[in-house]
Amino acid sequence: MLADANELVEMLKKAAIKAVEARKPVEICFGEVKSISPLEILVEQKIPLGESQLILCQNVTEHKIHISVENIQNFFYEGESQNSMRLDPSRFRAIKRMPVTVHNGLVVGDNVILFRQQGGQKYLVVDRIG
Repeated sequence: MLADANELVEMLKKAAIKAVEARKPVEICFGEVKSISPLEILVEQKIPLGESQLILCQNVTEHKIHISVENIQNFFYEGESQNSMRLDPSRFRAIKRMPVTVHNGLVVGDNVILFRQQGGQKYLVVDRIG
């Protein structure tokens, strides 16, 4: 009779734990980029995730943004940093907004933070670590 009671208590504990976990909408995970093409991230050193399971935030992609520039001629130089010379400002027109490419794509070896969607089918790659 005591063994049956202990089994019942253990089953209730497990059911309670599962109920609590089911209420969590996401789980935070950590992974490492193992391949870029095709994209593969190894989560917690054991679960390989492919492109179909990953959703990439803008923080981990190459993308274009627009920036505002007040006096663009003060920002452009020719040559390497030690041997640079200022370009002739008369060659530039005033630009208020200009597109810039942010080269922020993942590379092999990047350590990333992921959010696992409830149910575990999709992972949101939020950012790099460090």
